[in-house]
Amino acid sequence: MCLLMADIEPLKPSNTGWLIADVVADTFAFGWARTEVDPALLTLLSDPQWQPYVVFPAKFADGARVVHEVAHDADTQPMKRPLFILLDGTWDEARKMFRKSPYLQNFSVLSLHPEQLSRYTLRRAQSEAHFCTAEVGAMCLSLADDVLAGQALNAYFDVFTTHYLKAKHQQPVDLTDDVHVRLQELAKHS
Repeated sequence: MCLLMADIEPLKPSNTGWLIADVVADTFAFGWARTEVDPALLTLLSDPQWQPYVVFPAKFADGARVVHEVAHDADTQPMKRPLFILLDGTWDEARKMFRKSPYLQNFSVLSLHPEQLSRYTLRRAQSEAHFCTAEVGAMCLSLADDVLAGQALNAYFDVFTTHYLKAKHQQPVDLTDDVHVRLQELAKHS
């Protein structure tokens, strides 16, 4: 995973991008600026072991760039290791990052079509179809055939949300509730 993080997004307590880094060992995070590009980001994107995918809705991209699944060979193994580029910020920030990052323009745009609505309740979204970064990361892991990691990230996201909301309302956390038990079960298998 490659997190391209807008402005102060990493500092927000409701940010879920960091959950991905806790679950996926190969997670890289970079701050985004309109006028500068971190040289380490460009090095990562040009590394031949990776097949970068910018994860973004198809309606904002040139149709020739849009894909809906990760490329696999005949044995259903990824041809190269997929590198999912997640634009971590508010919806307006993510659209600006997508439009104003010329170094991303040559990569395929992975457009997801989830069957469920977002479970993210920590900030108000412009649309129920807008997913938080952790939810998108979990969908990407499933597309890359890493189902267990996707399930673990979803469970971790649910625990994070529970803790956040309990703290916000100054309520105690029940470590034996369903979300905690599910995460503990998944942790045993990873």
